[in-house]
Amino acid sequence: MSTQPPAQRPSYQKPWLSHADQVAKLRSRGLTVADPAAAERFLSHVNYYRFSGYCLAFEQPRHSFPQGVTFEDITGAYAFDVALRDLLTEALEVIEIDVRAWLAYHFGQTHGAFGHTDAANFFGRFDHADFMVRLREEADRSSELFIKHFRANYAEYPDLPIWMLTEVMSFGMLVRMFRGMHRRDQQAISSRYRLQAVAFGTILLHLVYVRNLCAHHARLWDRVWAMKATLPQGKAWQPPLMPGNDRLFSTLCVMQQLLNACPATGGFADDWQDRLHALLRAPPNAPHSLACMGMPQDWDQHPVWH
Repeated sequence: MSTQPPAQRPSYQKPWLSHADQVAKLRSRGLTVADPAAAERFLSHVNYYRFSGYCLAFEQPRHSFPQGVTFEDITGAYAFDVALRDLLTEALEVIEIDVRAWLAYHFGQTHGAFGHTDAANFFGRFDHADFMVRLREEADRSSELFIKHFRANYAEYPDLPIWMLTEVMSFGMLVRMFRGMHRRDQQAISSRYRLQAVAFGTILLHLVYVRNLCAHHARLWDRVWAMKATLPQGKAWQPPLMPGNDRLFSTLCVMQQLLNACPATGGFADDWQDRLHALLRAPPNAPHSLACMGMPQDWDQHPVWH
């Protein structure tokens, strides 16, 4: 990344390229394209810059493909990533709904329907005033029938009972609330997932980040995470079983632990694991594809899968 001030940076001069020119550019870099017309059709659907991200794992060095790398290798990685993103999106929905329900249940039981409106129920450094402003804005934006009913019938509006509020607040706000709670409340919630409170808080932040990547159809399979989670304690979460926390494999293992801890989703957790493993056993045809995902060679022996 350039450290020059904007005024000293050169202007962007790269020209627009037709789909045929894009294919020609890839071929000039050594990519084998057996069917240029099919490649053009693919690039008419998948923007060249999106496609170029999937080239990164195959290029050696940058913008240069070793002999034998084909256009189909890149589209195979793209298809793998689409399937992976669909699986993560499915699991994230189940996890998010469970966390919403459990937070509402515990916090409501402990502090009452409107306990979240009392700053004393949060850490002193938590910006409770801003938190409440944003919650009320989210309530006002909601078109849910139960919110309209509450608005029309109860004096507390725009404040909502916590068990209503957790259904309309964003996942990011839910995580912000969790991280602002007193440690005893955090631990009461995180213990459901057999996690320490601090680790669970960073895992939730990481899942918000991954959820946003999925929502924007961003590449996942070989990404180095910009926002990492603190992994649980224990040998299973340390090398060599867990090479690190900056790539996909650590996230998949954490998600599997969360799914395993959701009592009403046992069937889904098992099915999701089976489908995930079937996908991971056919990784992209790129050099070091397992390492790109942060996976050890015997990844399927990790205790979380058993």
